[in-house]
Amino acid sequence: MALDYDTPSQIAPAATESSKLKRHFGRFDILFFLICTIVGVDTIAAVAASGGEAFTWMVILAVLFFVPQALLFSELGTAFPQEGGPYLWTRMAFGHLVGAINNVLYWITNPVWLGGTLAAVAAVAIQEFFLGGGDQSTPVFYLITIPFIWVAVLAAVLSFRIGKWITTVGAFARFVLIGGFVISVIIFGVQNGVQGLGAGSFVPTAGGFVALVGVLLFNYVGFELPNSAGEEMKDSTRDVPFAIARSALFSFLLYAVPILGILLVLPVSQVGGLEGFVDAIKSVFTVYGGQTTSDGVVLSGMGATLGGVAGALVVLCVLTSGVTWIMGSDRALAVSGYDGAAPRFLGVINARLGTPVRVNIFSGIVSTIVLVLANTIADGSASKFFFAVLGVTISTTLISYLLIFPSLWKLRKSHPDTPRPYRMPFHKPLTVLLMVILAFAVIQLMAPGFGFDWFGEGFRPDGWGPSEGGLYLLTELLPVVAFIVLGIVFWALGTKTRRENATLQHELDDLSARSTPEGPKFH
Repeated sequence: MALDYDTPSQIAPAATESSKLKRHFGRFDILFFLICTIVGVDTIAAVAASGGEAFTWMVILAVLFFVPQALLFSELGTAFPQEGGPYLWTRMAFGHLVGAINNVLYWITNPVWLGGTLAAVAAVAIQEFFLGGGDQSTPVFYLITIPFIWVAVLAAVLSFRIGKWITTVGAFARFVLIGGFVISVIIFGVQNGVQGLGAGSFVPTAGGFVALVGVLLFNYVGFELPNSAGEEMKDSTRDVPFAIARSALFSFLLYAVPILGILLVLPVSQVGGLEGFVDAIKSVFTVYGGQTTSDGVVLSGMGATLGGVAGALVVLCVLTSGVTWIMGSDRALAVSGYDGAAPRFLGVINARLGTPVRVNIFSGIVSTIVLVLANTIADGSASKFFFAVLGVTISTTLISYLLIFPSLWKLRKSHPDTPRPYRMPFHKPLTVLLMVILAFAVIQLMAPGFGFDWFGEGFRPDGWGPSEGGLYLLTELLPVVAFIVLGIVFWALGTKTRRENATLQHELDDLSARSTPEGPKFH
């Protein structure tokens, strides 16, 4: 029977690159990796800023989006466990051009996120807990954020044998930070009372859904990321469903509990997207030492000490969020490089480390450029910078899933004989549901309030004025268009590799067709 070029690891040069991979990724490694992937502390306050209904919409979207998505990737991750995961599925379903474009959207989100919102949150945490608070100068901002980016890149470069422990530490950092925050909220509530939230504040509204849907979906995606390292897993068939099921439960709790805590501690009017979680931590930590002044919260004694620990944990959490996504998406880009959907130069696995070092460095360069450009465009405004980059990050991410999700449907038809240890129930209606929710979210991210109150006060991101709707639309739309063009360029640059792979495939098919039980016959 002819070999199937759908899985690139069968064809040189893919076989050469795949041989450099090491199987270090076990069941609990995948679980902790997924917790780091899905639970990001940078968006907790952005959700809480919408008040009590934010929690209600979290629960609704957990049922309508989070769970169906987990079921979908449990099937794809076990049926097609090869290296490259989301890139491979999209390419097998829709071809190299679509795979190239979608993979650029999927990959580039992460250096943008790392150099944008994650770096900004790290800078705020360090400023508030270690540098006395207040406004941060531009030189100090860069002294914090540029090393932050390149530490994340270095962690991604390390062998998975070492790198997986970084993500494990990141997962436990989330347990400690959020667990400590919840305990502190309880103590704060006993001593000082809590912010009253009437039952009416939890009633879901259309406006609340429009404002929240993008960031909530962004919080809920990522189950597929470990499959970018599919050939580095010890047993994907058993471990992927195990890790997805447990990480889904942990992730929901790690989001829901601190969001409720913030709503109980701070009035909604005081919850900001960038500083909100840090402010909430400082407020509740006054129970250990400190007070609220006209200039804000000032921690002292044990409060300052524990605040420093919390600040370090916040930085570690956002750092490991970036590390996990860079680890996964960079591998997908490297696979597309030796599969003919990106420049062959990028499709190289380092023989000693077993990681895509060239792509890692490329991601670091892109991240640094994004950091400088976004901060310059935002005129040094931390809040404006945060939301502009967060919007691009979320919309680009969600657009990539508009093609990853339907690949399940397509692969059911094109590869019906592929063994599926796990099958998603009701895959057609649930896939349509996922697509509709995603499409609506993308529209609202690019044009907040479209169809309701375009760039109105209830939909406009923090830091943006009512007359800046056109500028905001351009900041969201132009990067996505540029990324699509980059995907087409990558596909064009992969033409030679595709031709070489096709030639090798024909030779292997011919050899297979002429083989006998005694061995191949040569003519």
